[in-house]
Amino acid sequence: MIARSTASESIPAIDHDQAMRLATVESERLLAVADGLQEQEWLLPTDCPDWTVRDMLGHILGMLELQADGSERMRQVKIAAGVAEQTGILRINAMTALQVREHATLSSDALGAALHDAAPRALAARIATTAEQRDAPYPSGLPGEDAWTFGYLFDVILTRDPWIHRVDICRAIGHDMELSADHDGRIVAGVVTDWARRHGQPFTLTLDGPAGDRFSTGTGGADLHLDAVDFCRILSGRAPGAGLLTTSVPF
Repeated sequence: MIARSTASESIPAIDHDQAMRLATVESERLLAVADGLQEQEWLLPTDCPDWTVRDMLGHILGMLELQADGSERMRQVKIAAGVAEQTGILRINAMTALQVREHATLSSDALGAALHDAAPRALAARIATTAEQRDAPYPSGLPGEDAWTFGYLFDVILTRDPWIHRVDICRAIGHDMELSADHDGRIVAGVVTDWARRHGQPFTLTLDGPAGDRFSTGTGGADLHLDAVDFCRILSGRAPGAGLLTTSVPF
């Protein structure tokens, strides 16, 4: 049991410089997982319905490509918006399906090489964003979501997404996930902040593991105790939750 407790409202927002340090480490850790895959592991199912490990990495490659190149971003958004309008599915779901489909024919070696090529270009583009660009509003297209800023997208969500997919891949292949307090713990703390703000209720939350900590807001609320990674899996919709754990957080 962790003795101290951090008030969720006192957790500082992740600034751009810290966000880019987290993004850099996450990129390195994700590429290391991809590099270590055995051939049979590429086809294993993940917690994301209908996605194998290969499919998931195809999606990640598509996200890196749109981060790295503004024209590629506009191309993907335009196609996804058209599919969403025609079918009624969410734009983000149309976009991720496009990314998986467009990379489905790559060999494992080619996909791995493409990830190594796109990752540093995506990071460079994110690092180079200006404060003015990050302050601009971004319509997420997600039901019930207030408008984001591009800063929230580029500094927070685009690191959470590969992080939770690293969780997915490690679970799929049955390998322990590399976790540390300074990296994964900071990402998890940001998730806690979003979650606490969204439900607005008092709570005490004890998260176990290298990425864990103890958080609280107010008094007399729910007392929750679970693994830090499992907490994020629940809030991302990958595992069932009850009570305050039914409040979802975008990844």
